[in-house]
Amino acid sequence: MIVKGLSRQILVAMATVTVAAGLLVFFGTYLAFTILFYFSPWSEDNDSWLTGFDFVILTVLILIALIVAALASIRLARRILEPLESLAESARRIKDGDLSTRAIPGDYSLGETASLVEDFNAMAQRLQDMASDMTLWNATIAHELRTPLTILKGRLQGMIDGVFEPNEKSLHALVLQVDSLARLVEDLRTVTLADSGHLDLRLQPVRLKDEILRLAAVLDDELRQEGFHLKLDLCDAMVRVDPMRIRQALLALVTNARRYANRGLVEISLSIEKDQVVLRVSDEGPGLAPDIASSAFEPFKRGGDSGSLEKGGNGLGLSVVRAIVEAHGGKVRYARSAKGGAMFEILLGKAVS
Repeated sequence: MIVKGLSRQILVAMATVTVAAGLLVFFGTYLAFTILFYFSPWSEDNDSWLTGFDFVILTVLILIALIVAALASIRLARRILEPLESLAESARRIKDGDLSTRAIPGDYSLGETASLVEDFNAMAQRLQDMASDMTLWNATIAHELRTPLTILKGRLQGMIDGVFEPNEKSLHALVLQVDSLARLVEDLRTVTLADSGHLDLRLQPVRLKDEILRLAAVLDDELRQEGFHLKLDLCDAMVRVDPMRIRQALLALVTNARRYANRGLVEISLSIEKDQVVLRVSDEGPGLAPDIASSAFEPFKRGGDSGSLEKGGNGLGLSVVRAIVEAHGGKVRYARSAKGGAMFEILLGKAVS
């Protein structure tokens, strides 16, 4: 084992140093006395030279020093190796799939060793969190895919068996389920690419007001039919963004309001505040429930009946908004609107001329 090998190396090294120091003291003392007596006036007096008893004393002292040094070496090695042994054992357990294991820092006076163990434990915790998130993602994705796939299979099997007539209405319903699947897949792709830092952006100077007006022209009739009134308050701002991705984020916010807000006003505003382009989408309520407002932009988060989160959607709309905005180097946040509803604010960076 690596730690046991390291223990032997420490002990051998400390013992070698101790023996070398003892021998150096012994022979150094002998040499010093030899020179001293050679030049001293009583150098011919043999009785004044080192006696056998003197050598015995020196030998005993060296042995005592060796014993003390060995004990100190063993104690130091144990203090150093205990956290390293715990670290090695924890690493083996993590390799075998036990992500809950943690190493013991041991003596905190050994700063570097304790810091190493703490960093290892932080890494292990992050691995465990990532594994848990992946398990949750897989289960949630399977759940989200199951409903439209079950409907598609049931309808198609019914048409084959003659239970359903393949008319325009039934085929249109199947197309809607396919659209739902396609939207889920695209949302998953966007969030995954953004989290891995590989979301493809085609940045260019864009007059954002024109992009919003084009999107609003498409959405206005549908919103009116559902009892909403779209209000625009747009400044003439140029900003370097990917227009397609910004439209995607804005559409997700408007769709969120369209699904869950009270019928009434939906306002899109664009302004420049402190040289920063700010895009806001607000509605007239009821807004997000307090218990989910802090996690609104996490994937697969849905609100209850009183929340304007993605009840009935795939739970990815707001996380897609966050992914797109952060890929642009911006920020997105939620606040209550002046009328008590939800207000989503996108900060896109500095305007360009």
